Amino acid sequence: MNVTNRTFTMIKPDATSAGHTGAILDKIIKAGFRIVAMKYTRLTPEEAGRFYAIHRERPFYNDLIKYMSSGNIVAAILEKDNAVDDFRKLIGATDPAKAEPGTIRNLFAKSIDANAVHGSDSNENAAIEGAFFFSALEMH
Repeated sequence: MNVTNRTFTMIKPDATSAGHTGAILDKIIKAGFRIVAMKYTRLTPEEAGRFYAIHRERPFYNDLIKYMSSGNIVAAILEKDNAVDDFRKLIGATDPAKAEPGTIRNLFAKSIDANAVHGSDSNENAAIEGAFFFSALEMH
């Protein structure tokens, strides 16, 4: 398998605290993804800051860090042909009001900020984000 067949996701604090973890994982599996690695954890503000360092200069950065360290998350590496693009279609638009019916964000997101799941936007970012949570041994 090459990196184009893998993507990274994170079920965010709003979705885990609302009890949607199982339903979201079920949709992911039914969409043909295989879970390669999965971890239930809670990010410290420092870890969230490192994960979202790319957004450090953005006005929403501090709120994002506070939110992402506010509760438990589920980090996972998923495998499927065309994983990144297919997963982006499955989760839907960042704004749940604009997400296609039946997508994860349409069904489970509370708002544009509390949008239930993260999905890598490129093969390169999928590898970087997956490596943040999982060792190289778990990645292959």
